[in-house]
Amino acid sequence: MSRRAIISGAGIGGLATALALSHAGFDVTLYEQAGALEEFGAGLQLTPNATRVLSSLGVLESVRAVSTVPDAVCVLRGSDDAMLMRMALDDAERRWGAPYLALHRADLQRALAVAAENRPNVRLRLGTTVAGAAADGDRVSVGLKRGAATIEDQADLLVAADGLRSRVRERLGLGDADKAAFTGRVAFRAAVDSSLVDPRWRRPEVLLRLGRNAHLVHYPLRGGSVVNLVAVIEARWRSADSDHPWDGEADRPALERAFDRWSASTRKLLAAATNWRAWPLYGRPPIGTFSLGAIALVGDAAHPMVPFLAQGAAQAVEDAGALGRAFSQTSLIPEALMAYSRSRVARATRVQVEALRQGRIYHMSGPAALARDVAMRLIGPQRLKSRYDWLYGA
Repeated sequence: MSRRAIISGAGIGGLATALALSHAGFDVTLYEQAGALEEFGAGLQLTPNATRVLSSLGVLESVRAVSTVPDAVCVLRGSDDAMLMRMALDDAERRWGAPYLALHRADLQRALAVAAENRPNVRLRLGTTVAGAAADGDRVSVGLKRGAATIEDQADLLVAADGLRSRVRERLGLGDADKAAFTGRVAFRAAVDSSLVDPRWRRPEVLLRLGRNAHLVHYPLRGGSVVNLVAVIEARWRSADSDHPWDGEADRPALERAFDRWSASTRKLLAAATNWRAWPLYGRPPIGTFSLGAIALVGDAAHPMVPFLAQGAAQAVEDAGALGRAFSQTSLIPEALMAYSRSRVARATRVQVEALRQGRIYHMSGPAALARDVAMRLIGPQRLKSRYDWLYGA
C-alpha cells in the first residue's frame, strides 16, 4: 500500500518537496491557505546548488525556459558606480555542475505547480490551512480549516512548508526564544519596464550596489522586458507582529532618504519604479533538528534567512532534494527524517549565519567600507569564485 504525505504550504519549498516525495513513491496532498497561486513576490536568483536539484526532479528545463541566464554578478560602489568586483558566470555549469539563473518567483512557482499537477500521485488543495498536527499512533493527524469548516486528515508523513511563522514548527516546543524577530531591515521590491532603464542596466547581469546602511540589487527578467529591483534599508518597522507586505509608496520618503547621497544613476533607477512593495526582514534562531517523529520542516519553516546570499528559495529546494534522497535510502519514516535533518541542519545554519554576515559587510560605512572596497578590488575573479564553491558546488 502506498504511503501518504501531507505538505502544508504550496510555495517553492512545498511544491519542490511534493515532487521529491512523489518520486519516492508517496501519495502527496498539498494544502495551501491561498485560494489561488497568484503572481506574488518578485525576482529571485537560483544558484547552481538549487538548479542541480531541479534537474534531478525533472523540472530544470521548464524553469530555464522562463529564466534569464546572467553573464556575471557585479558589485558597484553606490556613491559613484565604481566597479568593485565582477564574478563572471560563463563557466557556472562547468565549475558547479548546474546553471545560475534569475527569474520571477511566480514563474518558478508556476513551473513547479505544473510539474506537480502532472504527477498522478500529487494533489493540490487550495483555500485550506493546516491549523495543527498531532501524532496518532504511526500516523499524523492534521487539523484543517477551509472557510468556516474544520476538518481532519491523516497521513504517514507531514512536511511543514508553511513559512516563517510555521504553525507546525511550534510542535517542536522551542519556546519563546524561537519567536520570529525583526532584523532592523526592510526590503523594498519593484519591477520596472526595461524601456525606462538606462541600457547599461538592461544587460544580463546581477548588479549589487553597496552603501551606508543600504544596498540595491537589480537584474533583468522575463526576456529583458523588466528589471527587478530590491532595495534593502535599515529602518524601523511599525508592527512587531506582522510580516505581511504593504504598499511601500506610503513610505517612499524613507527609501529616498536612504539613497539620497548615492549616484545619480542609482537615484534615477529607483525613481523609475512607481509601485514599490515592502517586506520587513525577520529571522529565527538556528535550531538543532528539522524533524520530530513523522513531521519534517522545510524552507523558512526550518531555517528562515535574510536574503543577502540569495539563498532563501535555493535552500528550500535543497531541502526537497535531501528529503527525496533520504527516502531513497530507507523506507522507515522516522529514520529517513532523522537522516534528512542530519544532512541539512549544519549546512542551512551556516547559510543563515553567512547571510547575516554578508548583510553587515554590504552596509558598512566610513573606514570599514573603504577597507571592504579595497579588499574586493584585490580579491580577483578566481579567488572570488572559490569562495562560493562550498555553497554552489554542494
